[in-house]
Parts: sequence; C-alpha cells; structure tokens
Amino acid sequence: MSQEYRLEKDSLGTLEVPSQALYGVQTQRAVLNFPISGLRPWQAFIWSLAAVKRAAAEVNAELGLLDAPRAQAIAQAAAEIMQGRWDDQFVVDPFQAGAGTSHNMNANEVIANRATQLLGGTLGEYRVNPNDHVNMSQSTNDTIPTALRLGCLWRLDELLDSVDQLAAALREKAIVFDPIVKSGRTHLQDAVPVRLGQEFAAYACAVERDRQRIQRAAQGLRRLGIGGTATGSGLNAHPEYHQRMVQRLSQICGLELEPSDNLFESMQSMADAADFSAALRTLAVTLTRVANDFRLLSSGPSTGLDEIRLPPVQPGSSIMPGKVNPVLAEMLNMAMFHVQGCDLTVSLAAQAGQLELNVMMPIIAHNLFEAMQVMIGAVRAFTDKCVRGLQANPDKAALWLERNAILVTALNPVIGYAAGAALVKESLQRDLTVREVAVEKARAGQLLHRDTGQPVTETEIVAALSDLRALTEGGIFGGGGGG
Repeated sequence: MSQEYRLEKDSLGTLEVPSQALYGVQTQRAVLNFPISGLRPWQAFIWSLAAVKRAAAEVNAELGLLDAPRAQAIAQAAAEIMQGRWDDQFVVDPFQAGAGTSHNMNANEVIANRATQLLGGTLGEYRVNPNDHVNMSQSTNDTIPTALRLGCLWRLDELLDSVDQLAAALREKAIVFDPIVKSGRTHLQDAVPVRLGQEFAAYACAVERDRQRIQRAAQGLRRLGIGGTATGSGLNAHPEYHQRMVQRLSQICGLELEPSDNLFESMQSMADAADFSAALRTLAVTLTRVANDFRLLSSGPSTGLDEIRLPPVQPGSSIMPGKVNPVLAEMLNMAMFHVQGCDLTVSLAAQAGQLELNVMMPIIAHNLFEAMQVMIGAVRAFTDKCVRGLQANPDKAALWLERNAILVTALNPVIGYAAGAALVKESLQRDLTVREVAVEKARAGQLLHRDTGQPVTETEIVAALSDLRALTEGGIFGGGGGG
C-alpha cells in the first residue's frame, strides 16, 4: 500500500481508500463498482441528506440514544456539508446500487470521518461510526426518499421565482403589444384577427397555471416518511423519532413539513415524486410550445412571418454573413426536451418498485434535481435574454392582416358562409385582398344579403371590415346584430 492510501475494512474485507478522503471503504467500493457516467450527485441531494443526518443526531441525542459529544460532532459535520464545504467528497455515480445505499453510506462516512476529526481523531479511526452513530435510527430506505423530497423543496422557491419572472415578462409584453392587431392562425393557416397582446397574455396565463400545478404537486413532497427505517415498521427507531424528526427537519431546513400518515406507503410509493415530476413536464410542454411560437413568429425576416424581432445575441451562421438565429428559443426547446426526458425516467422508475421498497430512488432523485436545475437556468436565460428584449414588428403584422382573406368571416352575418367562401377563393386566385373583391362585387350588385336577398352596399362592406380591432373582441359584425 502506498502512502497515498489507507486501509479500511468492512464486512467484505479490506480495501485501499485515498488517504485524505473523508469518505471510506463502502464509498470506495461504490466508486470502483459503478464507473458509469462520470456524474456526481447534485448539490440538492448532498444538502438534503446532510440535513437528515444532522436532524437524526440531534433527535437521537434528545432521546438519550446518542452521547452528546458524538451528536454534536455529527451535527457540526453535517452542517458543514449543508454549507457546501465538502461537496467534492461525494463521489458516487447516480447509477449505483438500488435504493441509494451507496449515496447514503457516502454521507455516513464523510460525516463520521469529519466528526472524528472534530473530536481529535484521524481519518479512518472512526471514533464516530458511520453505521452505528451517523446512521442511527435510519435506513437507506427512509433517508433517501426523505432527502429526495427535501432536495426538491430546497429549490422550489428558486424554481417558482424563475417561472414568475417569465410570466411577468410575458404579461408586460402583452400590455405593450395590445394595440397591434394581426392575423390569427389556426392549423398554420390564416384565421380571424387577434391582437399580439392577446397571444402574449395567453402565454403568460399558461405559464402561471403551470406554476400553480408545480406548487400544488410540491405539497405532496412535504409529507416525510423518515422513521420508517427498513420497511416502514420503524424497527430500531424510538417511537417518538418520526414526529421529532419531522419537527427538527422543519426547523433546520426552514420548510413546512408534515409527518406521513402511513410509513409503509411512504416507503413503497414514489407517486409524490412522479406527481411533482409530471408538473415540471407540463411546464416543459408549455415552454416548448411558446419557444416554437417565438421561432415561427420571428421567422424570416425577409421570407417569414417576421411579426416579432428577438434580441440578436450572437451571429447565427459560420458561413452566411449577417444571419441571426432565435438561439434562446432554440435553447429553451432543447432544455425542455431534456426535462421531459427526465420525467420519463422518473415515471418508469416510479412504477418499478416492488413490495416494501422502490429501489430506483437514486435515479429518480438525480433526474428530479437535474430537471429543476435545467429548468431554472433555461427559464432565467430565456426571460432575461429573449423575452424582455423582444420587439414587435407592427408593419409586418398589418401587412399580413390586410392580405388575410379570412377577414371575410366578419361578413358572415351579412352575406352568409357560402358567399364568403366564394370571396376567399376568388381573392386568392386573383391575388387581391378580400376587401377589394367584396367592394368590387358590391359595386356591381353581385353580393346579396343572406336573409333578404337584397344587394349589399359598399358602405356595409367597409363598415364590417373597417375596425379590425373590434374583430378581436367578439360579437356579431356586419349588420347581423350587436357589435
């Protein structure tokens, strides 16, 4: 054995561990067994599991199960981890042993070694034992799902704030763009007019409703099953441990938490995690749609819709000079595709539990934390670098609207559907606006009222098509009733 390593022993035998590592033999076995992705745990997972270990040490000390010096050292070591001091000591790949035993032991060993140092000992001496002291009254089977929930809640406000900022920016644009009347489009074909502000207000409303879904789903994560230990029975935990742990974690984490009403269900079921993931997916679906619309509305500019102009943040081509692409919308698409992929993994893993335990918790946790990380970053960038700086192109919107033959819909109460369809067909064939064709036919006496059969006057045509904004506000136009 070189001086760069120390020997540690577990139930399987001895193994070399890096001499300065805070982790120990069981973590080192996991490093050797699972060289899968090169990924490390998300900080939310490190923080949340350390919070569980800190709370457990304090509660066990209160219950007279753990001596004060060890409890204080464990709590201090865990607090240091929560502050981010030892992130580099969490080295187990997310694709690891089922249930998360490797991640749990990584935390137990780091805390045990650091607590040993705080008590005047050396690395590997284990004056504080990873299993007997740090993991007291616990099992991987209840600490990992608890940490999963706490980690999501830890970043919840951050996520909701990013969504709020996006919704506010969209609403601000909705107000600014409200005077701009433009061609509506359904099936990617011309439709009756809308206001650009109405489109953006709808985007904002959709984002706000998805935010509500996330907040609602997060409520299920507040229900903790810590204290169920191995199967939900609470074996080797004090009868008061569960309730006290929930109270102490609420204090440590600054979160509103509640005890589980069925520890067996909390052990078996990952439904709360799947529900929260599904709410993230729903927002990702909405944002994908919004990003697609931004790309479409800004297309061109010379040969596309060009109704909005996105901020030019970087050159768009290595070969075509002057080209600027909708890169923030493209980024948002890719990020939201990734979030939806994370949700699929969570969904598949959540249904893969058997009997008293779901062993797929490590990958559920990893994908939830990754989805939140990607969503927070992507939404912030899209809001700051795209939405806030985008501009409308009212001239192009007016041009397309004037050429929109579906404006004839406003004449339906006057001339009827069939006559309107004929006007649209002729306007497209002759490359004239529907207004021009309708006025021409009215002057020739070739347009008749659908109900009376009397000729429609040019004045009636002009009146029905003159106030295009009014067409965006509902009602019946063209002399058929209220307007």
